[in-house]
Amino acid sequence: MRRPDLRWAAVGIAAVLTWGAVAVADDMGQSAEIEVARRQSAWDLIDDPVIRKLHALDQIAPFEDKAPLWDYRDRTLQLELEARMQELGLQDAVRRGKLAVALVDITELDEPRVASLNGDRMMYAASLPKIAVLLGAFEKIAQGKMKLDRDTERHLKQMIRVSSNASATEMMHRVGKEYIARVLLSPRYRLYDPERNGGLWVGKDFAKTGLWRRDPLHHLSHGATAMQVARFYYLLETGNLVTPEASARMKAILNGTGLEHKFVKALRKINPAARLFRKSGSWRTYHSDSVMVKRGGRGYIAVALSDDRDGARWMREIIVALDGMIFTRS
Repeated sequence: MRRPDLRWAAVGIAAVLTWGAVAVADDMGQSAEIEVARRQSAWDLIDDPVIRKLHALDQIAPFEDKAPLWDYRDRTLQLELEARMQELGLQDAVRRGKLAVALVDITELDEPRVASLNGDRMMYAASLPKIAVLLGAFEKIAQGKMKLDRDTERHLKQMIRVSSNASATEMMHRVGKEYIARVLLSPRYRLYDPERNGGLWVGKDFAKTGLWRRDPLHHLSHGATAMQVARFYYLLETGNLVTPEASARMKAILNGTGLEHKFVKALRKINPAARLFRKSGSWRTYHSDSVMVKRGGRGYIAVALSDDRDGARWMREIIVALDGMIFTRS
């Protein structure tokens, strides 16, 4: 794959781990404030030895980006995506920043075809960022600091397949919120990248309490961008999350969702035999979904994030359109 430009900002990397929690209501509470409009004008440069060493190593011997999806934008696919959203009457939602979509055709895994709308717009994503907790857990397991025993695997499956908040919170406590942030920020993954307007972030328990830190760019406790979620799945499919063996275990956990709604509800009608690897999220007007679909020798990654009371319906309509873009091609 082509190598992307290296863009890691030292100030942005280091500051996130000491940036103080802001005094606003918790996201899961009755009066939660999802996003604070005003942000800090600058981040304080601080001494986090782990992040500083990662950044220094990245400057001396840069980490290769194993998922530079921005380098694989496909004009034909992009134009078709725009046309499909217009057909669905969602172009205004895109324009107003209420909808973000990313589509990655992975039929040729070494040459993905990418299209997106508001792909780098960070939005509140409810439970979808639990995939970051999954990654953090397997990183810690690989380091020998946690065991993948029956209880741990049970919590991971409950967290992903039925989106258990209790299991997600338990795993966040075991793995550590700061540890998860370091994994997301690390030059190896860059799943939260200040130069790409953020990305995956989990800075709070999936409960009314337990706030650690909101993301430093947008003050979201559970946030995502469509492109960074797509990168997570691409790294997963290419065996580049932790190890090939760990990637396979994570894929097995993401397979077999117990929530037959949004993307999955529509995809089951299209082809019940398709293999689906999926995580979604919902809270109030925020609806998100993500899936990697494999069938008939073809595959794609689809992500949609929305802020609208009709978002669940949007998800079903969007995935039908995206699936058609991939599987109606010769």
